[in-house]
Amino acid sequence: MNPTPAPAYTTHPDDRDILRGLAEQLAVIAALPVQKEKAELWGRLNDLRSERPMVWITEIPWHEFSADTPELVLRCRADWTRKLEVELRRTLYSWKHFPVDMIVNDYLPCYTTWRSTGFGITRQGDLLNITNGGIVSQHFEPQITRLEDVAKIKDPVVTVDRADTAARLAAMQDIFAGVMPVREEGVKLYWYSAWDQLVTFYGVQEALTDLIEQPELVHATVKRLVAAYMKELDQLEAEGLLMLNSTNVRTGSGAYGYCSTLPAPGQENGKVRTQQMWGCSNAQIFTEVSPGMHWEFALQHDLPFLARWGLVYYGCCEALDQKMEILRRVPNLRKVSMNYRINPERAAAAVGGDYAFSYKPNPACFAIDAWCPDKARTELRRIRECMRGGHVEFVMKDISTVAGRPDRLAEWGKIAMEEAERAG
Repeated sequence: MNPTPAPAYTTHPDDRDILRGLAEQLAVIAALPVQKEKAELWGRLNDLRSERPMVWITEIPWHEFSADTPELVLRCRADWTRKLEVELRRTLYSWKHFPVDMIVNDYLPCYTTWRSTGFGITRQGDLLNITNGGIVSQHFEPQITRLEDVAKIKDPVVTVDRADTAARLAAMQDIFAGVMPVREEGVKLYWYSAWDQLVTFYGVQEALTDLIEQPELVHATVKRLVAAYMKELDQLEAEGLLMLNSTNVRTGSGAYGYCSTLPAPGQENGKVRTQQMWGCSNAQIFTEVSPGMHWEFALQHDLPFLARWGLVYYGCCEALDQKMEILRRVPNLRKVSMNYRINPERAAAAVGGDYAFSYKPNPACFAIDAWCPDKARTELRRIRECMRGGHVEFVMKDISTVAGRPDRLAEWGKIAMEEAERAG
């Protein structure tokens, strides 16, 4: 049987010139001493020896201003080179307009091509696109209503396309030769969120109601889904797809993973294991669920998965200021997400200096007609002051809209850096 032929990644001469020009700009930025300085500050935060709060902006509504912003207009012709161009232009734009504490790599990644068959259940329901930028309102049709339905959840099967990866890597190395090195990269962030996945085929209201009406069904469903996640993770590890993530890669819903507790890239000894990496989990749908039920139906089921990782980040958009008692049971927990809906003083007292505090400011400040920078500053200052002696990162994310005013991102970044440096 003949092997599958490698795909052709052809490059138009104009595309090559465009990409090289952008990479040349990026290489200058990547070589700046500030990159190392910021990496050390992030490392101190994650080592619980922080000098000041750190700031990062992500999940930007690029669709609102890309078409009218010359710096972001795409000029490449081929689909695959346009994907590279998107990332280069967005990185350069972010650095120019709202760099805050972002870090720019001194290389370009070529991501390994891999696929998973998923969990055997296809999402059913209606989607209503609200912003034309990936934000949708969703209705999920319940597909698990009795114990027999749990068997619908299947173990994922992972396959790796080495030929595609090799062809794309060679093409990228040819394009960027002499400008920036290109490295193959596998999986640095394995996003594990059993409850985010569960409600898509169980239904949100149905799942929460069954915590009381059919607890045995909920337990069986979560347990089966966690086992399926573990099977997928086993395959990623066996295939050598996992990569060290104590670097400028996102950990959970927070910011960078720099730390001294885990080995840094370049210190690999054979295949990377989960014990050498950051892992994460959350149960966003459980914001209004009591700590006891959060433990019973989510966290206790997560423990076998979380115990596999060297360090753990927990949380996303759920409010966790009243749940630190159960979170302290998580092995190797290092960072906890704190949404803007928390009581900051209560959260600060519960976290103290034992964990890093990943605070998510309210992105609604960008959506209103009248931008109010003083209100944004007051929010950040309150967190900064109540977390004195703690270890805080301000991660502005989930930005559905900036009301067509990208300059608001720059102004928020300036305010956040002023408050962070004032604390230092």
